[in-house]
Amino acid sequence: MSALESLILGIFQGLTEFLPVSSSGHLELLKAIFGNDYSGEQSLLITVTLHSATALSTIFVFRKDIQLILSDLFCFKTGESLDFTLKVLISMVPAVLAGFFLEDLISSLFDGKILLVGVMLIISAFLLYMADQINENNISLNFKNAFIIGLIQAVAIMPGISRSGSTIAIALLLKIDKDKAARFSFIMVIPLILGSMAKSVIEGDVSFESESFIPLLFGFFSAFITGIFACKWMIKLVKKSQLKYFSFYCVILGLVTILYSI
Repeated sequence: MSALESLILGIFQGLTEFLPVSSSGHLELLKAIFGNDYSGEQSLLITVTLHSATALSTIFVFRKDIQLILSDLFCFKTGESLDFTLKVLISMVPAVLAGFFLEDLISSLFDGKILLVGVMLIISAFLLYMADQINENNISLNFKNAFIIGLIQAVAIMPGISRSGSTIAIALLLKIDKDKAARFSFIMVIPLILGSMAKSVIEGDVSFESESFIPLLFGFFSAFITGIFACKWMIKLVKKSQLKYFSFYCVILGLVTILYSI
């Protein structure tokens, strides 16, 4: 993998992790376009590097919220911070169970299955379009809704389904406040990403080679910087009910991908 390829992958990861168009789907498409036959370990190393960058982007954007939550928790304060933390933990349960019991199946989905990516992109488009039709969003996030959003997050492990798009979409369909929907969607994934990264490193699934350092560095910083801008942009788009435009993009890309795979 060259530094240029890593840079491009990082930019796409930074944009598509937060914009509702599926980062995993775009990364799979780019790998196919580049024509590189990445080994399982190489592909995982790229994924871990880029996702760690966008996780840091999320932490940077929501640093004040996270700092307040951690401060209250360490001071053993009850209230909104504890309530929010419990909802995040509840939302993690489906994805954790899916990762634990379906690890081999999930890994096989990221083995150049371009047709699957195309179909899932079209499903993402449907969710985004339907969510944009909801005009009244004034319901507070409760524990039941947090679990439902978590179920969608587990399904969004599949390449082609946007995690941010699907979780925000289902939150809006549940008529949850738009600002709270976006905030919860982005923060809820941080523990999962960090936990998944730690698991891969501890179990030795990720092997690092010195010649990969510079290309990965390009990818990391490009994903981190573009991720910050994309995250802030996505929050504004959710508030303005402009997700339908991304649904059109997902439909077009999905159809092109399906035709390309045939």
